[in-house]
Amino acid sequence: MAPALIRDAFVGDVLYHVSGHRLFQHPEDRPGFTIPIPPRSIKSSRSGSASPSNLETATAIERPDDEESRLPRVDSDQSTIAVPEASEEQRPARRKAAEVEEGDLAGEKEKASVQQEIAESRIVEWYGPDDPEDPQNWSTAKKSFVTFEICMLTFSVYIGSAIYSPGIGEIAEQFGVSSVAATLGLTLFVVGYGIGPMFLSPLSEIPQFGRTTVYIVTLALFVVLQVPTALAKNLGALLPLRFLAGFAGSPALATGGATLSDMWAPEYRAVVIGLWSVAAVSGPVLGPTVGGFAAQSESWTWTIWILLWLSGAALAFLTFFLPETSASALLYRRAARLRRVTGDKQLKSQGEIEAEHMTVGDVAMMTLVRPFILMFVEPIVAFWNIYIALVYGILYIFIESFRVVFVEKHGFNLGENGLAFLGLFVGSILTYAVFAPYAVKVLKPRFLDGTFVPEMRLPIAFVASVFLPISMFWFGWTSSASVHWIVPIIASAFFSAGTYLLFQAGLNYLSDCYPRYIASVLAGNDFFRSMVGAAFPLFSTAFFHNLGVGPACSLLGGIAILMLPIPYIMYRYGAHIRSWSKYAD
Repeated sequence: MAPALIRDAFVGDVLYHVSGHRLFQHPEDRPGFTIPIPPRSIKSSRSGSASPSNLETATAIERPDDEESRLPRVDSDQSTIAVPEASEEQRPARRKAAEVEEGDLAGEKEKASVQQEIAESRIVEWYGPDDPEDPQNWSTAKKSFVTFEICMLTFSVYIGSAIYSPGIGEIAEQFGVSSVAATLGLTLFVVGYGIGPMFLSPLSEIPQFGRTTVYIVTLALFVVLQVPTALAKNLGALLPLRFLAGFAGSPALATGGATLSDMWAPEYRAVVIGLWSVAAVSGPVLGPTVGGFAAQSESWTWTIWILLWLSGAALAFLTFFLPETSASALLYRRAARLRRVTGDKQLKSQGEIEAEHMTVGDVAMMTLVRPFILMFVEPIVAFWNIYIALVYGILYIFIESFRVVFVEKHGFNLGENGLAFLGLFVGSILTYAVFAPYAVKVLKPRFLDGTFVPEMRLPIAFVASVFLPISMFWFGWTSSASVHWIVPIIASAFFSAGTYLLFQAGLNYLSDCYPRYIASVLAGNDFFRSMVGAAFPLFSTAFFHNLGVGPACSLLGGIAILMLPIPYIMYRYGAHIRSWSKYAD
């Protein structure tokens, strides 16, 4: 596992090219390698379809003379055996082409051009359904290791939002600004990672880049930005840096689920994406815990220095050990190697051809226009965006309200206040411990026997929708100093349980309903909920001071009750609503 792991990582790919393809070689680079050509890839509109006999006989593959000395030798009498064409599930690049619809490319003429080039090219695919280079065929140990890396990456970036919050009071005092102005450092970070996916996530779908390159380059920028942030001498310098850091760190938050889907079959994705969600929740939940002790012991700048150490350690580790998982990127690299080895310029991957024909307008439609179109014309998308955005906003208002409840009412210091957030963390861990067996016992069999429909994602949202108002009323009316501090902490655990289950149900349901437009749907959801989540902390302190914690939480709980019917309506009428849509499957 280790050589291939490092070879396909960022540093391995860089050294491969820098060394003139001598280090971290692939099978195609080694002497005596024979190139299997799937039957479909031999078809060409120039030469006609390959006959059955052609598929089984040897073909001589020649190389340019100027590369004779450094390329693996392919003897002229060596046979090239055709292998059975890979299944649709094993060939995401080709499946992607089948999903192209009107509006994805600039008009029918452009579509015809793409199909013509595909027909005239020798399409490079996996060397059969058991190709070990296909991430779907990696060992369970390798998939689990890469899953751990994605969780590490997500946590090291996501913690950057809330780790800042314990230092808000000191920042306001040091820079001579109001606490609301100082809170903008949290708000703009969230705004940054809400806007970032609209621009950065599409890069991971371009075969020439792939996911790992985007992750490493943007994470490196994120790490570098922490230095001037910690050294900022005024709010005017601090706030833009916080926005840029959130923007640069956003690919991990928006594309991590896609990386996991690259490796795991559909019946396992609920479990692994659920685990990744725990890492995502742990970031903003544990941020105040870490930041509280840092701000109390040193100063607010130490919250940023700790963020630098965490993200820097993740960058160093992932640069060496996070392999590329995108099928389009891996097949593009394979096609480039085969072109170099054989001199056959017709050898291309399907994703490569599609990317070459995409214009800036196509990308803008996918990332900047379509997310809003879907949000306004699709009731399913609109309602779930509103619901999840509300929960996200309450999560961030919770982060700010803990100071009112535990510092002002219970007399906690900053470090102890951070420990109060462990209730949220424990709630998400325990919920995953219940959710994972449910996904294995209930959802997995439905995938395997072919009876799965998107609405099967929603029963867990029934529980979540009830947990939210219960936790809000419970937290609000037990937050006074006369009630032991453990009681509202237990209430917060129910809130994180409801939040976790709602995110699992809602985001997976949207993915199942709109598989062809999942990038646009999730980008729009991420943008919408981030804007709401960014706004809530700005008025949180005044909200709780003016209304009182009990009435304020009751108001939020009342809103949660109004939203409660959404999962039930979607479960009952979702299939009927989808039947009206030209976007949903």
